[in-house]
Amino acid sequence: MAGLLYAAPAGLIVALLFVLPLLLAVWMSLNDWPLLGDPAFNAPENYTAIAGNKLFVGSIGFTLKYTVVVTVIYFVIALGLALLVQESRPGIGLFRTAFFLPSVVGLASASLLFYALYNNEFGPLDDVLRALGLAQGEVDFLGTPDNAFASTVVMVTWRFAGFNMLILLTGLQAIPTAVYEAARVDGTTWWQRLRYITIPLLKPTIALMLIMTVTGSLLAFEPFYVLTSGGPDNSTVTMVIAMFREAFTLFDVGRSAALAMVLLVALVVLNAIQLSLLRRKGD
Repeated sequence: MAGLLYAAPAGLIVALLFVLPLLLAVWMSLNDWPLLGDPAFNAPENYTAIAGNKLFVGSIGFTLKYTVVVTVIYFVIALGLALLVQESRPGIGLFRTAFFLPSVVGLASASLLFYALYNNEFGPLDDVLRALGLAQGEVDFLGTPDNAFASTVVMVTWRFAGFNMLILLTGLQAIPTAVYEAARVDGTTWWQRLRYITIPLLKPTIALMLIMTVTGSLLAFEPFYVLTSGGPDNSTVTMVIAMFREAFTLFDVGRSAALAMVLLVALVVLNAIQLSLLRRKGD
């Protein structure tokens, strides 16, 4: 009884902020629920209509592409930065702080910042690239599908690479230095130590980073909504943007909730698989 009483405040918060909203979303997905108007039960129509939702179906491929690209880029850059600042030496704290600082900027704020940088009318990035001879004429950062995708990837990499670096750095510092010293005595090269010592011992930390990166990328919303609004020509619409449009552009909250439930189930299954692999790595 004492344990239940101690856990009651946290349980109440979880119930109010997670369980009840989740149950409400499930109920909304089973109803014809206009944003303005009275709901009417229509299950399973909202779910059967998903296959015919061209915007959402098209967003699945784009979201998966974005997830794969940023996951690879995050890992490569974050691991490189973590290895760079792994060893303690004078001034290393300054570099660690500098690499991590972008991650404290709000995602919407970072998106607005880069939107200003990419703007051809008053943004400085266009002029800087021309001055360095890297571009000729105006650079349309957000006007074509490929440019919009690449520009958004650059922004989120700047925002999240330092955070992932910190995660990997924590794992690197947990590796005993005696292992590296023994490897040096055996005459191993830097690449051999990275391949046969660092990466294998870092696998649980890498798995954690991948879980967070994949989940966050599949739920991407702010970067594309602020920078491109899903354009041009709906080429950068993510699954969450498709859900948002269903609710607040088409005013059909029921179908939007059904899309959310499908995405939720997919994330639960994906995370279960990743956690299972993580446990196997730990074993």
